[in-house]
Amino acid sequence: MSTRRDLPESPYLAAVTGRKPGRVPVWFMRQAGRSLPEYRALRQHHSMLAACLQPEVVCEITLQPIRRHDVDAAILFSDIVVPLRAAGIELDIVADVGPVIAHPIRTDADIEAMKPLEPQAIQPVCQAVSLLVDALGAVPLIGFAGAPFTLASYLVEGGPSRNHARTKALMLAEPASWHALMSKLTDLTVEFLRGQIGAGVDAIQLFDSWAGTLSLADYRQYVLPHSSRVFATLAEYRVPMTHFGVGTAELLGAMGEAGPTVVGVDWRTSLTDAAARVRPGTVLQGNLDPVVLLAGWPVVERAARAVVDDGRRAVDAGAGGHVFNLGHGVLPETDPGVLTDLVSLVHSL
Repeated sequence: MSTRRDLPESPYLAAVTGRKPGRVPVWFMRQAGRSLPEYRALRQHHSMLAACLQPEVVCEITLQPIRRHDVDAAILFSDIVVPLRAAGIELDIVADVGPVIAHPIRTDADIEAMKPLEPQAIQPVCQAVSLLVDALGAVPLIGFAGAPFTLASYLVEGGPSRNHARTKALMLAEPASWHALMSKLTDLTVEFLRGQIGAGVDAIQLFDSWAGTLSLADYRQYVLPHSSRVFATLAEYRVPMTHFGVGTAELLGAMGEAGPTVVGVDWRTSLTDAAARVRPGTVLQGNLDPVVLLAGWPVVERAARAVVDDGRRAVDAGAGGHVFNLGHGVLPETDPGVLTDLVSLVHSL
C-alpha cells in the first residue's frame, strides 16, 4: 500500500531508499524553529502546544528552513508529546524545561485509565501535513513521533529527567505493568504516524531520545518489542522510516533490528563504526556534533568534510547510503547563516 508522491529527483528520498543520490542530502533535526529569528517572531504570539495544533502556523514554521537553508527535506513542526495531549493527557511544554505532565503515571490504575488516540484528535496535524504537501513542491516531508520508551519516560517521570530513575524502576520491578504501558503507547504512536502518512508525509522518523539510558540487555527485553511493532505495523505503507536516539552507540544494532530503513547516529560514534553494528544495507543518518556549529566556520568546514568522508567509508563498508545531519538537534544559539553555508558546502561535496 502506498500513497506517496512521486519525487524522483529528491536526493533525500534516493538516499533513504538505497538509491544513489545526485548529491549528499542534508537536513537538520530541529531545523524548524529555535535558531531562526522568523520562528521566534512567530512564536511570540503562540505557545508551543498552540503552535503545534494550528495548521497554518505549523505549515509556516516547517517551511521557514526550506526557504532559508535549501535543505533536502522538511520535517513537520510538532512535538513528541502532541499525541499524548490529543489522547487526553494533561500536560504543558514549559519554556526552558520541556514537557511537564500534570498527573504522572505511577499505578496500574493510571495505566488502565489511559485513552487511545482517536483519529479526529489529530486532525490539525493532518491538515498541516496536507497544506505542506501542496506548499513544498519537490521537497519531501518527514513526519515523526516519539518512540514508546521516550513517551513512557516523560509520563512516568512527570517531565525531563537526568537518570530516568522512576521509569527504570517501574520497568525492572513491575514488568507486567511496564509492558501494558508500552503497549498502549505503541498503539498511540502507530496511530499518530498512520495519520501523518495518510495525510501525505513522504517519510517518518521515530525519536527514541532517551533510549541511550538503557543497557543493551534491558533495551532488548523492555523496549525493542514495542518499537519493532511500530515499524512492522507501518511497513505496509512503504515509506522510508528512520530510527534515532541519543547516546545509543551500544544499541545501534538492536535499533536497526526494529525494522527501520535508516538508523540515525549521534556524534559519539563514527558512521564507519555504526555501519559495522547495523545490518548490511541499512542507511545511516548523521552525525555532526551540533556544538561544532558554534566554533567558527573553519572548524565547521573541517568537521563537515570529515562527516561526508566518514559517510562514504560507511557506504563502502556496507551501509545502504548516507544522509548528512547533526548528531542531535540544532542548538538555539546557532547562527542560521552557518547552517545555510553548511548545506551549501555539503551539496558541493
